[in-house]
Amino acid sequence: CSKPDPGETKPPVTATQEISLKGVDTSTATSREKREWSTQISELLAPCPEVAVNIAKCVQDARPCKACLPAAQMLLKQVQAGKPKKDREDAFHDRFDASKVKTLATEGSPEVGAPDAVVTIVEWADFECPFCRLVSPILDDLVHRFPTQVRLVYKFYPLGAHPHGEIAARAGVAAMNQNRFWDMHHMLFDNQEKLEQADLDRYAKQLNLDMPRFRADLVAKETGERIKKDKDQADGIGLEGTPFLFINGRYVNLQLLINPYDDLVDWVKLDIELAGQVPKMVASGSPSAGAAPQAPGSASAAPAASASAGAGKPAPGKK
Repeated sequence: CSKPDPGETKPPVTATQEISLKGVDTSTATSREKREWSTQISELLAPCPEVAVNIAKCVQDARPCKACLPAAQMLLKQVQAGKPKKDREDAFHDRFDASKVKTLATEGSPEVGAPDAVVTIVEWADFECPFCRLVSPILDDLVHRFPTQVRLVYKFYPLGAHPHGEIAARAGVAAMNQNRFWDMHHMLFDNQEKLEQADLDRYAKQLNLDMPRFRADLVAKETGERIKKDKDQADGIGLEGTPFLFINGRYVNLQLLINPYDDLVDWVKLDIELAGQVPKMVASGSPSAGAAPQAPGSASAAPAASASAGAGKPAPGKK
């Protein structure tokens, strides 16, 4: 390479021009936010592998990639929420990058919702994890709001840091063996501070379970193997804490969401649309979805605030 002539002057570096896209409302964005967003949608490629242009051009040219406009809209929300560039890129790739989709085995796991749903939510959780308790009513509400289009699958992952996590998971398996998993699931989360053996027996009696069978299943070798199977699967795909959540095979990093409840509703709606269907929603059925649940903070996870008002978000319990 030749040494530059000292007399030469480099062309001035110009800032990315502010971009305007049909379908993206930037009226509430500041000039700085518009520039940051314009730069990012000019740098990131369209999420459809067959469309080899950046997000901005994909939308401007109306290219055949249905995810381009939602990607541009999501990135603007991220910018306006003050997310750093790296977090915005991670959120984009998690949500839209085709290479991020994982195939998850769900056979034999408890599930609720339409068996032929176009959206499958898979959650690994711990009944003693406060952040799992925060997310639980949100997931319940998604199933309620899209009764023919969303299926929720639960997988067990009791954390070693929680003294009652293992026995609570065993109670969930024992109830599952009598077709009452979801009833027990809600009881365990609703009574998270009361998970001693006597408490679990009381919940089983309230559900009219066969008590000798429940107690036998609670300590059975097969129950431990069932839980281990779920844990091994999660470890194999990188679980670092609970709740560990996937929607249609895509990992949902709750820390990168702006407003967990609304963002998850939007995520589900878009997946339904990308599957060629019209979202069929009913009114929200969970009072918790509109409340402001609080969870205690810990040394390993930041405090969670409102899951619906955007004031905060559930943080994962750590392994």
